[in-house]
Amino acid sequence: MDYLYTLLKFLVAGLIIVGVTLIVQHVDPRYGGILAAAPITTTIAFFFTYTESGTSVAHQLVLGSFYFAIPSLVFLAALYLLADRFSFLSSICGAYLVWIGGVLVMNRVMTGT
Repeated sequence: MDYLYTLLKFLVAGLIIVGVTLIVQHVDPRYGGILAAAPITTTIAFFFTYTESGTSVAHQLVLGSFYFAIPSLVFLAALYLLADRFSFLSSICGAYLVWIGGVLVMNRVMTGT
């Protein structure tokens, strides 16, 4: 395993998270939301997967990402609705429970069982 290459991947992902956080704090949360929802990290994951594993695996990753984006959208909706009624930590936990349920359902849909 090339440790410098792995370190590069961690740095790229970390820079995106720090950048979004700084934009939210110092510019406007709406712009941070745009970047957080943008396919920046997925594009980077697709690129690294393609360069390391080839087109077939990258294609499977894109398809899986498409299907599993649905539970992520449900997670965001649940978090938004729960945040008005509960503490932030409780809202996050509840939204993750909803997300896990969505992932399990979507996994069943994808496997056809």
